[in-house]
This record gives sequence, structure tokens and C-alpha cells, in this order.
Amino acid sequence: MSSLISNQFIESIKAVVTDAQNKAIRSVNQARVLMYWNIGKQIIEEEQKGEKRADYGAFVIQTLAKELTTAFGSGFSKRQLELCRQFYQIFPIANALRSQLNWSQYKLLLRIDNEDKQICYVEECC
Repeated sequence: MSSLISNQFIESIKAVVTDAQNKAIRSVNQARVLMYWNIGKQIIEEEQKGEKRADYGAFVIQTLAKELTTAFGSGFSKRQLELCRQFYQIFPIANALRSQLNWSQYKLLLRIDNEDKQICYVEECC
């Protein structure tokens, strides 16, 4: 029966499936990045109340990590939430986030302490 269907047709259908899968992956990655950005934003707003530093920030993150881990499982450790907070501090404008970068790439950017180097990395990736 496969001889009745051309290879070109089969490859065309495979391309449609692959394209849809790639779009789904990008969409999930973008949603994940925005989730972590929003978590960071809310942590900053809650613990700092507009101040430069919070006196009880560690307590907020520790309590939140425990609650989120209970509700959603692993992935919301104290360290992960600290990264979310740092992510928001370094990239405070959601519209400026690059959809081409995933969370793992943003985590790498957080390790770079030079803003010019961060910008260069983003430009190379995108």
C-alpha cells in the first residue's frame, strides 16, 4: 500500500508533524521562562515591598519552596526560587525576554556577572 503513496507526500506529512512538535516545545519553553520570571517578580514584590534588600527574604523563599514542592513536586527548591528572584532582578522587563532562549540558557546568563557579556551572549544566540 505504501507504494501508492509517494515518498514526497510522506515527507511532507512528517515535516508537518515535526514543525508542530517544534512549535509545541518552543511554546512550553516560553511559558516556563515566563512562569519563572513571574515567580521572581512576585517574590521581589512580597519580600522587598519596594526596598533594595529584604530583611526576611530567605524566610519567604524557604517557606514558598516548601509549599510549592508539596503542591507541585520537585522543581521549586529554595535554590530554584532564588534563581527566579535573580532572573527578575536582571531581566525586569518581561517583553524584553527572548523567546529563542530557554530556561537553561537564562540560568547560564545569570552566572555571568558582566552585563555587556550577557548582552553579547543573547545577541549570539538570537
